[in-house]
Parts: sequence; C-alpha cells; structure tokens
Amino acid sequence: MRPEIAPETPSRAAFPAFLALSTDLTFATEKAFTNKEVAHIDYDVMTRSLWVPLLAGLIIALLQLAMAMGLLAPEGSFSERYATLVQHDSYWFMNIVDRGYQTIVPPIDHKVMEVSNVAFFPAYPAITAAFRYGLNISTDTALLITAELAAWGFWSYFFLFCRRWSISPTLQICGALLIAAHPAAFFLIAGYSESLFLMALFGFIYWSTAEGRSAKFWAAIHGIVMSATRIVGIVCAAFPLVRSVFQTGWRRLVEPRPWFRKEKPAMVMTLVASFGAVGFFTYSQLRWGHWDIYMLTQAAGWGIVPDYLAVFKPSSYHWFVPALNDPTEASQLSMTLGAALFVGIAVYELLPAIRQRADLPIRAGIYFCAFVIYYLSVSGVASVDMESMLRYEFCVHALIVLALLNFLSQFRTPPVLVRAFGIAAVTLLSATGLCVQGWYAWNFTRGNWVA
Repeated sequence: MRPEIAPETPSRAAFPAFLALSTDLTFATEKAFTNKEVAHIDYDVMTRSLWVPLLAGLIIALLQLAMAMGLLAPEGSFSERYATLVQHDSYWFMNIVDRGYQTIVPPIDHKVMEVSNVAFFPAYPAITAAFRYGLNISTDTALLITAELAAWGFWSYFFLFCRRWSISPTLQICGALLIAAHPAAFFLIAGYSESLFLMALFGFIYWSTAEGRSAKFWAAIHGIVMSATRIVGIVCAAFPLVRSVFQTGWRRLVEPRPWFRKEKPAMVMTLVASFGAVGFFTYSQLRWGHWDIYMLTQAAGWGIVPDYLAVFKPSSYHWFVPALNDPTEASQLSMTLGAALFVGIAVYELLPAIRQRADLPIRAGIYFCAFVIYYLSVSGVASVDMESMLRYEFCVHALIVLALLNFLSQFRTPPVLVRAFGIAAVTLLSATGLCVQGWYAWNFTRGNWVA
C-alpha cells in the first residue's frame, strides 16, 4: 500500500518536480541554478502539468462531439447535425434565455413553457445568455457552446484529479472509458445542464481539497455555480464539512465548542457554496411571493411529488433487462444498479479485511455527494416511474468512478494477470455501454425521448 499523498496546493502544484530536483542537486549550493534557469524549469513544469489534463479533457470532449455528430446524427449539413443536439429540455432552457423566467401563481397544471417555465435552475440559462448576447449568436448555438465548454472543464478536472493522486496512465484511460461509455454520457455535449453541473461539482471538490486563498476563491465560485445549476447542489455543498468531519474524527462531536472552531472553515465554505440556490430562492420570493415556486412548478407541470422512502421500497427496484425502445425501463434498471453500486462501496470500504484508510475523508465526501444525488433523484422521480433516472444516475456514476480511482491509487502495481483481467472487464463494459449509448444518442438526435 502506498503512503498517503497530501493534496496538491494550487500555488505549489506547478513545481513538485522542481522541489525534488533542487534536493538532489543541492540547490543554492555550488551546483545551484541561476534565477533565470530556475524560472525556466518552474515554467516548463507548470505548463506541462496544466496543459496535459486540459488537452486530454479537450480530446475526449471533441471525440464525444465527433461521435454524436459524425456517426449518429441524421444526414445533413454540419450546422443541421449540430442543431440535433438541442432537444426536449433544451427548448425550455432556450425559452428562459429568450424570455426570462415567467409563470403564473399558482403554476399551470401541465407543461406549457410560454405560461410557466420556472422548473429549471438558473445557472445554465444565465451562462448561455452571456454567450448569446455577448457573442451575438443564436440561442441554440450558445446553449451547446456552454454545455461543451463545461464538458471540457469536467474532463479536465477528472484528469487533474488523476494527476494529483498519481494515477497510472492505464487506470486513467480505464476510468475515462467507464465514464464516457455510460449510456447517458452523450448528454455532456447536448443542450442539457449535466456537463455544467458535473464541471462545477468536480471543480468544487478539487479546489476545496487544496490549500491557499486562491483555492478557496475558486472553490466558492464553483460551489455557487453548482448549487445554481441543480437543486441537489445545495446538499453537495456540504462536501467540505463531510470531509473535515472524517478527517478530525466523529469523537470530536461530543465537544461542541472545539468541534465548531475546528469545522468553522468547512461550514463557511458549505454556506458560501449554497448561495447559488439561495439566490434563486430569494429571487423567487421577491418576484412571486413564493421562494419554492420551482418545486411548485415541478409538482404542477411534471407531476413530481417527492417520495423520500422510495429507496427503501422493494417495489422501486426492477431487475429485468430493459427493452431498447423503452427508456423508462432503462431508467428503472439504472436506479437498481445504482443501489447495487452503493452496496459494493460499503463492502470494499467498511469490511476490515479489505479496507484501505488512506484518503478516506475525500472519498467519504465524494460518496456523500454521489448518494445525495442518487437519493434525491430517486425520491423525485419515483412518482413518475423513475423517468429520467438514467440521466441523473450518470452524475452518480462519474463520482463513483472518481472515488474508485482514488481507492485503487493506494495499491502497488498488481500482477500481470490481474491487470489483464481488469482491462478486459473495462473493455467489455465500455464496449457494451458505448453500443447502448449510440442507440440512445441516435434516437435523441432524431427527437425521440431518451431520459
């Protein structure tokens, strides 16, 4: 088992190799470099360490876009193919960008965006509007540019985590494949808010586990965007607090005052990160007199009546193989598989015989976010037969893969046969997932409902 590696500090992340080099060569002695040479080495390491994750993230985002447009979209010109990535919920976001939030009180009892469109959080349409009016482009193009830039950001943070944890290239490729091959992964480059939410969430986790004032600033920005993109982001904002509690230990809870002083920075970050959602609720209260107009609109137009006991009901779980032409069955199965994943996590993390405690606090925070997204999503869509759960579970899946990479990074290089078996399993799962994803993306670009 490898020793625990301390998180990288943004201000120092650019030159860990330089520090090691200076130790070996007795820096500031007879073999010291000149200031210019030191600056050159520092710049080279910083540039290389930053651009590799950014380039890797860009390549995967472009590959996703090329697959969707080049292989799966209907025949037509480039612009026509590109426009097919705007479907279903995308039109609601476009309506918000073009008209702003509009609703009657109480909200209309069915879906009519011209009457009531306050069923979506504001970050995605707000950023889209900035591109729409700042670049003077069409709303649908701005919607896609926002999503695809966010997809690049999400993948870049994924590889930045891999660099921080010293994940081997083989594991990085396997992890990226497992995420990219999820049947709903194409939503990252479509006109939906998945990519923005995941980018903000991964960025929030990344910066809140780093040191320095600049890290706190970027964590706060990402957290605000996260909670302003999805309602589940409000609870995910507690990631710093959950991580800190696991670091300091649960026994400190019996001493409230020392515990509060110790956890105060994490509490402050959690509070600041929730400001995106708080701002939306405040706006709703000032404009319509109902801070919860979002929830009222979801209930009236979409029939969303939360059932917070749904995960405990056997009737919520479905084990049958879904028909490809029935997206609801696929969402129901994804809910079941999500529960199985959490059981697996409990096994490999909690059993004394196999658990590895290094980096547990950050994994506990990631698991917390994954479970919160899963639990609240299941509770919300249980009343509509788990519709869209396949798409919501994708965010859970990405977080679990990230935590799994952190877990595996603790072990020495496994034997050749173990590596071969793992690579074969990932290849098989990825090939199957990409085939299913291709079918769903093919239908989505033709206007059919998928998730």
